[in-house]
Amino acid sequence: MIKRVVAYSHGDDTAASRDFYVEVLGFQVAMEDPVIGVSSPANPTAQVLISPRGMENPPPCFGVDLGDPDAVDAAHAEAVRRGLRIVYPLRNEPWGVRRFFVEDPGGTVINVLAHL
Repeated sequence: MIKRVVAYSHGDDTAASRDFYVEVLGFQVAMEDPVIGVSSPANPTAQVLISPRGMENPPPCFGVDLGDPDAVDAAHAEAVRRGLRIVYPLRNEPWGVRRFFVEDPGGTVINVLAHL
């Protein structure tokens, strides 16, 4: 089950980006480490993650939170079975998510994740 889809913003001045999303668009800061996460006060699943340019190579275009680490493992197994390119290996991150990056058939890099 897809829990949420997360948009990503990459830039050289993450503080200015945070201020833009908070002060101009009305998001609230939900996380500051390892990246800045902002969410809608009315709908917390509407989120943008702000990371410094070059933090991840290749940078994902967006994230899909499957809500359960077992679902991430199943999606990884299916992506491998289909021969899709895994561009970041399946792993548990120190900040508490299980994830991998996969390239969809059109070449878009997606971060597939769930919180541990």
